[in-house]
Amino acid sequence: MANHLIIRSRLRARLTALCTAAVMLASTTASLAQGNGAAGIQEATAQVTSYFDPATTLIYAIGAVVGLVGAVKVFSKWNSGDQDTQKTAMSWFGSCIFLVVVATVLRAFFL
Repeated sequence: MANHLIIRSRLRARLTALCTAAVMLASTTASLAQGNGAAGIQEATAQVTSYFDPATTLIYAIGAVVGLVGAVKVFSKWNSGDQDTQKTAMSWFGSCIFLVVVATVLRAFFL
C-alpha cells in the first residue's frame, strides 16, 4: 500500500512539473509573438542592403582580375600565332563585361 502512495506522489509531482513547463512555454511564446513583425522585416532589409556595397566592389574586383588574366592569355596566343585568338578574346572579355554588368544591374535592381 505504501508503494502505491509513493508512485502516486511521484506521478503527481511529474504532472505538476509538466503543467508548469507548459504554462511557462505558452506565456513565453505569447510574449515573443506580440507585434506584427515589421521591426524584424526592417532589420533584415537593413542588413541585406548593407551587404550590397561590399559585394558590388568585390564583383568589380573579380571582373578586373578576369580582364587582366584574359588580356595576358590573349596576348600570349596572339604572339604565338594561334588561329583562335579572336574566340579566346571574346570569351575572356565577354566574361569580364558580364561580371561588371551583373554587379551594376543587381545594385540598380535591389537598391
